[in-house]
Amino acid sequence: MSGEIEFGLYEILDNRFRRCTNGDSRLEQLYGDCRWAEGPLYLPAWRQLVWSDIPNDRMLRWDEATGLVGVFRSPAGHSNGNTLDHLGRLISCEQGNRRVTRTEHDGTITVLADRYQGKRLNSPNDAVVRSDGSIWFSDPDFGITSDYEGHRADSEIGACNVYRIDPDSGEVHLAADGFAGPNGLVLSHDEQRLYVSDTRAGHIRAFDVREDDTLGNDRVFTKAADSHFDNIRFDSDGRLWVAALGDGVHCYAPDGTLIGRLLIPEPVSNITFGGPKYNRLFITATTSLYSLVMSVTGTHRVRRHP
Repeated sequence: MSGEIEFGLYEILDNRFRRCTNGDSRLEQLYGDCRWAEGPLYLPAWRQLVWSDIPNDRMLRWDEATGLVGVFRSPAGHSNGNTLDHLGRLISCEQGNRRVTRTEHDGTITVLADRYQGKRLNSPNDAVVRSDGSIWFSDPDFGITSDYEGHRADSEIGACNVYRIDPDSGEVHLAADGFAGPNGLVLSHDEQRLYVSDTRAGHIRAFDVREDDTLGNDRVFTKAADSHFDNIRFDSDGRLWVAALGDGVHCYAPDGTLIGRLLIPEPVSNITFGGPKYNRLFITATTSLYSLVMSVTGTHRVRRHP
């Protein structure tokens, strides 16, 4: 199922957003049969995109060359966010299994984290890999509050935090706490700052990443007005693109000013850049996977881990 949807796509709130509106004028629907689509990830080596359909407990795969969609993995542990490590292996946050996993090149699955200080994680949501090989992930309780996107259970930790998996020891370290519902997270292009959306608190927090991999200088980057933030991605000019559950995709200037929106016909959960030039924005929104080719390019971070 695919097709073009024509409507007012761009909402300009600041003249700085105009240069972002010179791409497609129509939104393309690539698929439309999910219950709650999440976690899109572009795989450049395969020219494919994988994403999660959490309530249906499956991961789907869209092929760029043919436009065909098929099941990538089912069951999938009610997976949510996905990313790649420095060797091109799939890192997945499995809400239902309450763990972070890595899919090896032979298809086997390695558990990277399922506990902190002996207690089960809540329901890992999103992850990002730093060039030193460390994996940072958010752990809200969204997957244990009901059986819809996971399995209803009590939190053993009693808090919703952000953690770091050490690349050498594999130990899980507390990176940041004090969240109501940590969700999407992303590193700046130079990896000197970590940004985390707190869905329940209605804001995005920014942290400086110190040389010892601890976080400092905690501050609010921007606040939501009439929406709730989900995942976040940078473009190559330092603008932050945010999946806003209430009203499409937001675009923020580096100073935190909301400069424009992409108006999407369904509540948006997640976004990612992909395509050969990394200027194709993929959007998961409730039942659908959408895309548009843009006049901006998603950021690439060089992975330097040996």
